[in-house]
Amino acid sequence: MLQLIRNCNFPLYGAHDFGERWRRGLVVIIGVLPRLAVSSAFAAALVTAAVSARAADVAPRMALKAPVAPGADWTGFYVGAHMGYATGYSKWSATEAGAAGTSLAGSLDLFHAFDGFKGTGSYLLGLQAGYSYMFPSRVVLGVEADVSFPSNIAGSQTISSAAIGQASYAEMVQFSGTVRGRIGYAPSAARWSHWLVYATGGFAWTYDQFTRTQLAGTPVGGTVGPDDNEKLYTVPRFGGVVGAGVEVALPSNWSARLEYLYTDYGSRSVYFPGGAQRFDSSLTMQSVRLGFNYKIGRDAINPDIFTKAPSALETDWFSLHGQTTFVGQYASPFRAPYHGPNSLDANQGRETWDVTFYAGFRLWQGAELWINPEIDQGFGLSGTLGVAGFTSGEAYKVGSAVPYARVPRAFARQTIDLGGESQKVESSINQFAGSQSADRLVITVGKFSVGDIFDTNKYAHDPRVDFMNWSVIDTGTFDYAADAWGYTYGAAVEWYRGNWTLRGGLFDMSVVPNSADLDPRFQQFQWVGEIEHRHELWGQPGKIAVTGFLSRGRMGSFNDAVQLAQATGQPADIAAVRQYRSRGGVSVNLEQQVSADLGIFARAGIADGDIEPYEFTDIDRTVAAGLALSGKKWGRPDDTFGLAGVVNGITSAHQAFLNAGGLGILVGDGILPNPGTEKILEMYYSFPIFSWRMTFDYQFIVNPAYNRDRGPVSVVGTRLRAQF
Repeated sequence: MLQLIRNCNFPLYGAHDFGERWRRGLVVIIGVLPRLAVSSAFAAALVTAAVSARAADVAPRMALKAPVAPGADWTGFYVGAHMGYATGYSKWSATEAGAAGTSLAGSLDLFHAFDGFKGTGSYLLGLQAGYSYMFPSRVVLGVEADVSFPSNIAGSQTISSAAIGQASYAEMVQFSGTVRGRIGYAPSAARWSHWLVYATGGFAWTYDQFTRTQLAGTPVGGTVGPDDNEKLYTVPRFGGVVGAGVEVALPSNWSARLEYLYTDYGSRSVYFPGGAQRFDSSLTMQSVRLGFNYKIGRDAINPDIFTKAPSALETDWFSLHGQTTFVGQYASPFRAPYHGPNSLDANQGRETWDVTFYAGFRLWQGAELWINPEIDQGFGLSGTLGVAGFTSGEAYKVGSAVPYARVPRAFARQTIDLGGESQKVESSINQFAGSQSADRLVITVGKFSVGDIFDTNKYAHDPRVDFMNWSVIDTGTFDYAADAWGYTYGAAVEWYRGNWTLRGGLFDMSVVPNSADLDPRFQQFQWVGEIEHRHELWGQPGKIAVTGFLSRGRMGSFNDAVQLAQATGQPADIAAVRQYRSRGGVSVNLEQQVSADLGIFARAGIADGDIEPYEFTDIDRTVAAGLALSGKKWGRPDDTFGLAGVVNGITSAHQAFLNAGGLGILVGDGILPNPGTEKILEMYYSFPIFSWRMTFDYQFIVNPAYNRDRGPVSVVGTRLRAQF
């Protein structure tokens, strides 16, 4: 890192050049961020590109949007977030019931390298808050509390003996936190006056999950047999933490830090009654964390923090935005004469919550790199099952009661201007402020959602802002490549020319349909193409787009699955008849502004209904339409009312498969003797509450999962969101 500083060919220090000083300091600090989220090669490319681009642009230097006054004042309350990578080590010993002493011992390594196709690794995301006070001597004292949510800090070991047979013992960190004091020093020299070096230490805690799995035999005095699991959830550990770090002040009340922490949680005992075993284990962890803090008050918490969102951190080459969304939904009681594995449950409520950060780096002219670390938690209704047009786009096909870390997006985008009228671009999520030409070429490569680029719609596309239903925010038949969270690796090219845009992309699909793991060998893949035309009707803007896809992978035929079920007398199993084949579909997407306060939209799609859907949901035919109306008509211009209806259908082969006991991605009641089209009506009302936005949502579902024997269902929901 020191060599990186020496190799820079523009001045690092200068009495009147603080903008360059803090920018260079931030380059040094954020150089570790991509290493925490992606491979080390990716990080090296990022830092090299960022430094090279800045060196090339040194004359003239680009002004910062919000310059910081010389000499940082560290006194005040702050809130922030951090991302890091951790290692963990545990020593354990086990004692059987009735034994005189310890008979088994071992150790666990809780470290996992980042796996880009699974999205897992021993990285963590978290939030912090604290207060610092700087004395006239520039000594800084402070206190801070934080909580961290890991992706996969876990380890396991197989053990065996004559008394217990063969078993595995595992421990996983579910979430952790600290309460620490800080003591630091902010140098008075001009070149260092915006830096803070500090030591830290205090109290640490974690909640872990312990698992014992009997693999063979039955323990003496125990009750478990092979393949039996015993899990102990949210078992607390307590200990101490020490560390050190460096922090630099940035524009707009922001600061960035890099710190190292060592934590010792001491020893903990857990008892597994089924296996008649007690385990005693220690746990130590080390982590390196990059964090960003936002000062919310000097001597007292600024009350504006409760009414105004923080200012985004933006410079000519770096951007940081964030958002948080909470969604709660409730399904009312409804008629349900029978229940299958994928049926919607009546009279139940579920919630989801997420926090996302959007970190962007301007690499060179027209080139940007974006990384979106995210904390996710919660479940969809019935575990996101029971309705083909599912009720919440914020609910994934996986869920967790405990928050966990993900990196859903990490992509590079190159925009090449080709001429035409210059268009202003506002700063936003995953978008730098600037300008672009009307005719341009845009190339996007990395991990992102196919829906970020294709099948977009101004009035119905974002479950955090507008409608929530899957088949309203996207065309239900658009079976786009994705993991269980809706993201994938791929490349897309967009050519804007006048009123036309051509788009094309190649994307990786899951290892098997509806999987959490993407295919590392790219044998399951998808082509996507789109043509879009922008127009004006009666002086109002609109657009129409046609999107097509072709998937190649191991997919099952519904007719083959039904024939096999008839021959064996077993429920239809689509996995048993999968072969390498193709599945395609096409859709039309329309948006039209009617007036300054009213917009309408419509979607329609069709897909191959003889082959199983691979990624999205169980829809072969769909038609949707709706509107979004501003509250200006009734004196509330910031409010929005939305109304939409959708009709989803499946082919006769698909119906026969479900009636034979087959299970789809989201649907499958065990039988389907009386099939019908799935009809959904959704309406929402959204309004601001200070810096937050509240939404009330109602959905009425007729024939959920194409089953006329069940429903209708009323689903009421609320959504609360904030963004900076």
